[in-house]
Amino acid sequence: MTGVAAAALAFGAVTLHAADVKEVQMLHWWTSGGEAAALNVLKEDLKKEGYDWKDVPVAGGGGDAAMTALKAMVAAGNYPTASQMLGYTVLDYAEAGKMGDLTETAKAEGWDKAVPAALQKFSVYKGKWVAAPVNVHSVNWLWINKAVLDKIGGTEPKTFDDFVALLDKAKAAGVTPLALGGQNWQEATMFDSVVLSTGGPEFYKKAFNDLDETALKSDTMKKAFDNLAKLKAYVDPNFSGRDWNLATAMVIKGDALVQVMGDWAKGEFHAAKKEPGKDFVCMRFPGTDGSVIYNSDMFGMFDVPADRKAAQVALAKATLSKSFQSAFNVVKGSVPARVDVPDTDFDMCGKKGIADLKKANEGGTLFGSLAQGYGAPPAVANAYKDVVDKFFNGQIKTSDEAVKQLVQAINDAK
Repeated sequence: MTGVAAAALAFGAVTLHAADVKEVQMLHWWTSGGEAAALNVLKEDLKKEGYDWKDVPVAGGGGDAAMTALKAMVAAGNYPTASQMLGYTVLDYAEAGKMGDLTETAKAEGWDKAVPAALQKFSVYKGKWVAAPVNVHSVNWLWINKAVLDKIGGTEPKTFDDFVALLDKAKAAGVTPLALGGQNWQEATMFDSVVLSTGGPEFYKKAFNDLDETALKSDTMKKAFDNLAKLKAYVDPNFSGRDWNLATAMVIKGDALVQVMGDWAKGEFHAAKKEPGKDFVCMRFPGTDGSVIYNSDMFGMFDVPADRKAAQVALAKATLSKSFQSAFNVVKGSVPARVDVPDTDFDMCGKKGIADLKKANEGGTLFGSLAQGYGAPPAVANAYKDVVDKFFNGQIKTSDEAVKQLVQAINDAK
């Protein structure tokens, strides 16, 4: 049976005829070099199935601009075949009745057994599969230029204090210690790791997944803000507005020692032909080893007309095929959204990521990233990012005031 025929059967009511649209429309924010290379893997897979690919790219690493564009398309009734989305956004569109139903395909392909429960929480709505998880990213990583590390006589930091001492060494050597883009999602992504490092796994879960007010207003949270303030001293003066991939490029070129960023940064090292262990070091943010703060890119599947459903099913099946999950995530820097994909083709960072995910999933230390839209609904995440941004940029002067404003902003957003 051809892939197209199987796709048609999976929808039951769909029959192939001349009017079936042989095109996949994809809205996404994957516009950096590493991201574009990863997406090409999927384009090529679908091309073999006879489907043309229509890109609807909206630049901006956090995805906010893309989601604004998507809202306008949906309001106009102009649904894409699929859109890159984060968890709570998938559920919002599902609740509004805008998503398609991939359950037959999911059953036939065994997604319920292969996809971790943490991801199914966001890809299944009221028993129906409405999205195809593409990957699992985690945010609590450091990316270090190895040549710079060796040159300054640095070693991999085990604790937050070790990390600060390493940044001091880079500063003394005249190298920008910490590469960062001054965008609220980047600052908050770094703060996710700082909070986990400062307070530990149970504290992170209470504060950023359970939104426990006692944890949010605690002295531990104040200390986390103080630790974030320490890191500000190591960022170059031109950081405002810089895109994340340009900060990664600073580390790749040796203009900066380290970046705190999700593992999508590895896609940039990969695209630049850099090797882990030789050209760069990948390690968990100091004090967070054993825990994984995750997000997952998902392809939300909209309730498209009948003549576009065969293309949608073909996209969904290709996305969750083992071969694509391996090939895509090798390039992207993330790890597969299926637990049954071998780590054979992954480099040492990828193998660590896969092993860490398995361990965290089994040990109860797999936590949704608040900054990346998996810790709490978007209104709460946006309130969080806003407070962190104001603190990092000096509009909120003290950690005491930051904690007060964080609690207030989250309560208002709930």
